[in-house]
Amino acid sequence: MPYIDSIFARDPAARSRLEVLLCYPGVHAVAIYRVAHLLWQVRLLKLPARLLTYLARIITGIEIHPGARIGKALFIDHGFGVVIGETASIGDDVTIYHDVTLGGTSLHQGVRHPQVGNGVIIGAGAQLLGPIRIGDFARIGSNAVVISDVAPQATMVGVPARAVEEHRERARAASHVFEAYGTPQDSHAYPTLAALDAMANDIKALQERVAELEAREAGIASTATQWEGSDV
Repeated sequence: MPYIDSIFARDPAARSRLEVLLCYPGVHAVAIYRVAHLLWQVRLLKLPARLLTYLARIITGIEIHPGARIGKALFIDHGFGVVIGETASIGDDVTIYHDVTLGGTSLHQGVRHPQVGNGVIIGAGAQLLGPIRIGDFARIGSNAVVISDVAPQATMVGVPARAVEEHRERARAASHVFEAYGTPQDSHAYPTLAALDAMANDIKALQERVAELEAREAGIASTATQWEGSDV
């Protein structure tokens, strides 16, 4: 079963297909959503569609509006606290961890939720707000707050979220490496940390230079004192 195989590729804790089918709330929530989404297409069946997804929320803790558009092989890992809004769109092979929100920020009836591309990973606690576009194979780090468009293959971290260093984007673009929770493991990938490291190095160099100048000044003063005290 291709869908179950895709989960095995993204979750090392998966031991058997039966375990995935019986014990993974994300699988249950997506399965119920598929039925509810079909009902949502029929004008007179919108209420039953909402009731189905409400049942899924009670059972799994995952809330997916039946009006959302979801592609193939969506994997919601752990899943508790996930909210996907009515006009959200999700591409193929997307991975979402727990406590993620794809929310709207306006009250109009048009598209007001995120539009997520293919192969995207959204880390735990991330908040994607408004009708923003998330490019293919983008990575949204845990607890990031994304309020603007994200370029394909970019990794976003922080509040508000910012892209990490370009060299990492180019390296990952060639391989599309799966990064759990959408969070880079290299601490130097974070732009704020890199800036702080550079600042610390500059401060250390300045301190060493000041100490050197003070030692030189002390040596000059000592020599001058010796000359003043001599009989020459």
